[in-house]
Parts: sequence; C-alpha cells; structure tokens
Amino acid sequence: MKRFYKTVTAESVDGGRAIRLDGRAVKTPARAELVLPTASLTHAVIAEWDAQAEEIDPRSMPLTGLANAAIDRVAPDPKAFAATLAGYAETDLLCYRADSPSELVGSQAESWDPLLDWAQERYDVAFEIVEGIIHRAQPPETVARLAAALDAHGPFQLAALQPLITISGSLLIALALIEGEIDVESAFAAAHLDELWQVEQWGEDELARQARENKRADFKAAARFLALLV
Repeated sequence: MKRFYKTVTAESVDGGRAIRLDGRAVKTPARAELVLPTASLTHAVIAEWDAQAEEIDPRSMPLTGLANAAIDRVAPDPKAFAATLAGYAETDLLCYRADSPSELVGSQAESWDPLLDWAQERYDVAFEIVEGIIHRAQPPETVARLAAALDAHGPFQLAALQPLITISGSLLIALALIEGEIDVESAFAAAHLDELWQVEQWGEDELARQARENKRADFKAAARFLALLV
C-alpha cells in the first residue's frame, strides 16, 4: 500500500489514545479503532507510522501489529486466550534437560535452574524435571497457579506474552521477563541455549542464523511492547 497520509497524531478517547492519519481513525484488520492504553506505546506506534516511506511495510511496524492482535484477537475473550497460553506450562522448555554431554547438561543447569528456583518461590509451585523429551505431566497445582498468573494480565500484555512464550517455548521465561527477573537478551539466550551450544560445537548454518535473528527481532519487539505498557 502506498503511503496516503502526511501526519500521524493521537486523540484522547474513552479507553486510551486513538491513532489518527491526517485526522482519520486508524482501523485494525477487524475494523476496530486502534486505541492504545498508554502514552509511551502511543508515541512508539506513531513513530512506526511516521517512519514509513513511499510504501507502507507492515513488517516494519511490530508494535502496531501487537496492538492489532490485542484488540482483535485477545480482547474479545482474554480468559480463553490466556488459557491457551497456559498450556505451555505442561511442556515448558526449562523442565526438559539433556542427559549428555556433560558440558550441555551443565550449561542448562547454570542458565535454567535460577529461573526454576525463582518460579518455585514466586508462585509456590513444584516442577517435574525430565531428562530427554518424553512428556511428563506437571503437578495440577503448578499448572493452575501459572494459569492464574497469566489470567491476571490484560489483553495488551497477553498479546505480547504470546510471541514471548511461543518463540522461547517457555511460559516461565516469559513470566520472568514480564516481572523483571530477567532481561530480554538473557531471556532469548536461555531459550536458545541448546541451539547456540550446537553452533559452538559444529559451526553456524546461515539459514538457521537468519531464522534465529528473525525470532530475536520478534522477541525483542514483544518485550519492548510490554515495557511500553507501564
């Protein structure tokens, strides 16, 4: 789509701040008005629209995309959306460990054990730790309490948590990130520890490197989105 507007502004409305292009309301894909809950996020989304050149590239506007998802996909039924994300508690990356070689086992323990310890204390839960990839169910109370932690967040936070959880494969990493227990670079490194360890052993594949960098960009955008909600 060609850029059809000159100015990007915001207008206070019920529920937040609405984005305007030459005074006209921006609509989400589902035709809802794009209304943002904080001034910080509003300024950042305005900057995305303002940075567009002759053609609009949605891929260069990840914050707008997450806001659209919050309004169109999450807000109609936040509890159902949170329940879907809570399913990751059953197969969290941090609970599935290598049995060899010893160097990888040690790296996983060094990176992942502190996050498990934090989650156990923060949510008063216990985890089943597995060597290998055979599924083992987590205690029902653990799953229920982690689900409740997700359910406490609103649509905009849930929209950002979704890529954090799916990219990392870990509900616990995402919760640690949103609560400030871990920074975004450390979170991404923890989520890709196995892959990065393989790179150190056998070298880098360019296609795999590019795929990982694309994930890193999406992961950092979601983390920034969360920070802008404060």
